[in-house]
Amino acid sequence: MEENSRSWRQAETKNHMSIQNAPDDVNLVLSIKEKMEDVSLLSCICRVSEGSSEDNENMYFPKFVSIGPLHNKNDSLKATEDQKWRYLNALLGRKPNLEARLDHCVKALKILEQKARKCYQEEIDMQSNEFVKMLLLDGCFIIEFFLKYAIKGLRRSDDPCFNTRDRFFRLRCDLILLENQIPFFVLQQLFHLVPIPRQCSQSLTELALHFFRIIIPGDIQYFQEKFGEEYFNHLLDLVRQCYLPTYLEVQFSGEQKILYCATKLKEVGIGFKKATTTTLLNIKFVDGVIKIPPFKIQNHTEILFRNFIAMEHCHLDCTKYITSYAILMEQLICSDKDVRLLHQRRILPNGLDKGEEILALFKKLHVNIDVKDFYYRSLGEQVHGYERTKWHQRREVNFSKFYLYDGFPELVNWF
Repeated sequence: MEENSRSWRQAETKNHMSIQNAPDDVNLVLSIKEKMEDVSLLSCICRVSEGSSEDNENMYFPKFVSIGPLHNKNDSLKATEDQKWRYLNALLGRKPNLEARLDHCVKALKILEQKARKCYQEEIDMQSNEFVKMLLLDGCFIIEFFLKYAIKGLRRSDDPCFNTRDRFFRLRCDLILLENQIPFFVLQQLFHLVPIPRQCSQSLTELALHFFRIIIPGDIQYFQEKFGEEYFNHLLDLVRQCYLPTYLEVQFSGEQKILYCATKLKEVGIGFKKATTTTLLNIKFVDGVIKIPPFKIQNHTEILFRNFIAMEHCHLDCTKYITSYAILMEQLICSDKDVRLLHQRRILPNGLDKGEEILALFKKLHVNIDVKDFYYRSLGEQVHGYERTKWHQRREVNFSKFYLYDGFPELVNWF
């Protein structure tokens, strides 16, 4: 790993030298690329709206650890600050020359400071040194936390981050809150500069996916191969990418169609089947059947989905995938009967408590969006089109019976 890190630094130095001597057109391309990245990052971390966070602080505000500037001044989170310093010392102190390595990290973060500040929707009222120190402390805490989770031999027996299940669960939740993020490129830069234990051969993305694997549907190996070193805005963004559909929804031509609940759709001839894919949002309508991936509700589900939705509404150009999923499931699941039907199809988990929890969850997640932002609008149109076709088929059957047995004059009354 140290050799890989050295190779990375040599490559960076070589690239820097080549850029200095590059023709004007190459420099222009690089400057355009940098501008594109800056614009895409602009305000990617924001506060949740007051209406959403009111009476729901546990869903949006950290309970144990502050990451980034938005909750940095929260006195109730100061208890974890000492643990951050211990993790920083453990991470940087694994190899000699700690001071030189610390100097490299600080200088690298100084270069990234303005880019990092732009990632927050509000102006950050912190002096330069304070802001850089926060990025260093929080970034190294996350990296060391991931390493200790992946490699048990690195943990101390008295480590408060791991010695109770409830605390660890909440710490993991704290790291996926929208207001509790630092830019992913900061983590990537630090990961390339700090000494990584020889037991670890994973990339930062792989470590993060391993850490969050319990809250990610599907095969982690698939996502590791899919993402590689792909760029993410922050950790919440990384986890959200694992939930997104793997295909583009077909375009629709009409207005949004509100679906009936599952039991009513069954009455009009629409079937339900568990989809073979584990990608949660891959919902399709095929030959009269709505195919839905299995949904499992866990302790983290509401926190995670609320922050996904808050993130999608933080940016005007963000596709409302998770919001659309929540709206669609709310339409399909309106009663215990709907829950039982979808459980019979192995789409929802069994148990009365789980059914009530699922019913309540999607009602609480409800957010109004514009029809053009509803990802499943064409699915609704396909279902309604199928219903119309079946209705006409039934009408033709009835027409034939009338014509054969009751005579033509009676058709006036039938229409």
